[in-house]
Amino acid sequence: MTGMLAGGRVATRLPAQDLARARRFYAEKLGLEPAEERPGGLRYRCAGGEFALFASTGSATGDHTQMGWEVDDLAPVVAELRARGVVFEEYDMPGLRTVDGIAEVEGNYPSKHSRGELGVWFHDSEGNLIGIGQPVR
Repeated sequence: MTGMLAGGRVATRLPAQDLARARRFYAEKLGLEPAEERPGGLRYRCAGGEFALFASTGSATGDHTQMGWEVDDLAPVVAELRARGVVFEEYDMPGLRTVDGIAEVEGNYPSKHSRGELGVWFHDSEGNLIGIGQPVR
């Protein structure tokens, strides 16, 4: 590793105009509860990292992926999230087309030992665009 940040841990921060509404969305739709909270912020821990929602007067543009998860089997995750009311984005543009919300993305990083990735995207209650991917071997 080189550079002063190479040994640091990465933690995503997402803005929320209404922190209570965001907390409900993450609990009801994603099944996540904060591991810790402070005035104006909620911190969540997942197996491979953490993220925080923070009270903000700004709003997310939602036009690019702001946070993502990687899972081993995307289909059951999508099915469960749909059952909870999550609505997945549909795309049809050069280089990215979804079928029933799921895109097949060609190529991946060599360390992933895969030929591509399956991916889905959805917006949270605050307009943040969230992605979920599965390496395709």
